Amino acid sequence: MRVIIVGCGRVGSELAVTVAAASHEVVVVDRDRTAFARLPGDWPGRTVVGFGFDRDTLEEAGVRGAGALAAVTSGDNTNILTARVAREHFEVPSVVARIYDPRRAELYQRLGIPTVATVTWTVEQVIRRLNPQKGATEWVDPSGQLVLVEKALPADWVGRSLDKLPGGDLVRLVGVRRSGAALLARPGLIGQEGDLLYLAVYGHRPPEVDAGLGLEQDGATQATSEAGR
Repeated sequence: MRVIIVGCGRVGSELAVTVAAASHEVVVVDRDRTAFARLPGDWPGRTVVGFGFDRDTLEEAGVRGAGALAAVTSGDNTNILTARVAREHFEVPSVVARIYDPRRAELYQRLGIPTVATVTWTVEQVIRRLNPQKGATEWVDPSGQLVLVEKALPADWVGRSLDKLPGGDLVRLVGVRRSGAALLARPGLIGQEGDLLYLAVYGHRPPEVDAGLGLEQDGATQATSEAGR
């Protein structure tokens, strides 16, 4: 998958190295050519000088074939504008914007743009959003038997009742995050595109959660996950 990272500061450079190490094609965009000095000499990706919200710059970075874009510059406005151009004009499937002001984060999430506002966990949170095939474990009880996980709704569950999610008696839907708002699980709740599911899974350690959920799928219908605030 091609991943475009806009901003080559501390977070952007670390993210570029981490994503490339996972065998993805990585392109880093920054308006300052000297910023690329933060990347290791043996880093296998490509760099582009320019503004991330500029369409010509994104075209040069290969946005039309990209599977994900992360806007992690030092400016909230730049990040959100870049994310909106990538999502709305180029229809990049997975887009995330780093937001320094947490008061803005919920507003942008309601516009359908995932944001990351927690500084300490920025790289981890961004990766979780850019890698939708990887599950996210939110909490494990001391015995290791009860696990709370966050997973994006698989594409083929859109329009279906969430009462019938697989997993039998070992899985319980706790809540849903939808368009920036949290919903408690209730009978008859219908899945919508972009839903994040919060599920309590019993009897499976974190590496076994996907198997316990029974949500493994191939191609575009794989179970997905996101996390961030």
